Amino acid sequence: MQPTKQHFQQQNFKEIDFPTEIEAIIDRIKAIQPERYAHSRNYAEGSVTKLSPYISRGVISSRKVYTAIESTGIEWEKAKKLIQELAWRDYWQQVWIYKGDGIHEDLKRPQHPVRNYEIPTSVISAQTGITAVDEAIQCLYKSGYMHNHMRMYVASICCNIAQCHWSEPAKWLYAHLLDGDIASNQLNWQWVCGSNANKKYYANQDNINKYWKSNQKNTFLDVDYDRFEGMNIPTDLQLSQKFNMHPPHVTETESELENSKITVVYNYYYTIHSVQLDYTLLQHSQSFHRFDHRSHHLKNHIHHLLL
Repeated sequence: MQPTKQHFQQQNFKEIDFPTEIEAIIDRIKAIQPERYAHSRNYAEGSVTKLSPYISRGVISSRKVYTAIESTGIEWEKAKKLIQELAWRDYWQQVWIYKGDGIHEDLKRPQHPVRNYEIPTSVISAQTGITAVDEAIQCLYKSGYMHNHMRMYVASICCNIAQCHWSEPAKWLYAHLLDGDIASNQLNWQWVCGSNANKKYYANQDNINKYWKSNQKNTFLDVDYDRFEGMNIPTDLQLSQKFNMHPPHVTETESELENSKITVVYNYYYTIHSVQLDYTLLQHSQSFHRFDHRSHHLKNHIHHLLL
């Protein structure tokens, strides 16, 4: 039986907090620890900044974060990894500006092999059999957040193990992310599948166990790395489907906004379908509305559009 979104919401996930008051966001910037980030960022409980939703929606800029880091006087060697990651985000934006809609197609070389242009059903239903991955997908549905290293695991499973073209699972992930950034999303998926890199990215079960503090064995990922090329598609990944996005239906009463708040509404795929919700920023004060059409209510948080 496929679990429902309501089922996921009832699970005990660690609360992921994204404050929406400007003062709280500034405090989060001040709390950055670049050296700890460099040593722990790939771990599930690593010292990541969780600033990406604010950067992707234009609430703050990557330059503002960089300036804050620089102002502390920290040595370059201790700060460079975090600064490099900020630079990657800006670089992907520049690629999008230069390539335009080309980022939605295989950028440097065709992905190979490609079995279909769908997404594994077990990924959508969080039933891949990889416990850390399934729990992360459930958390994504509940919170709109997925750790960046886990995004790479999921992309590798979809593209390099299940042999689905990156475009459909990339759309699925983007549609659920609180920090969905179309340039970073498309180009990172292409990096994993090899269409925007010189090789594919793989992670086996030992790698996941190391960074997610798990000890799972006997999964389809519990193999040596030299087994991945030419590996048969695991049974758990053979069934696939299209990911269908549906725009929300909001009544006039439900769509009323308080004039005292900023409203941020953004989703790239709406522009593809010519719906006028590309980017709206109404600046009136220092807090945000959330447009959450899972419940069709406006709440006082910035959040993703779950299509």
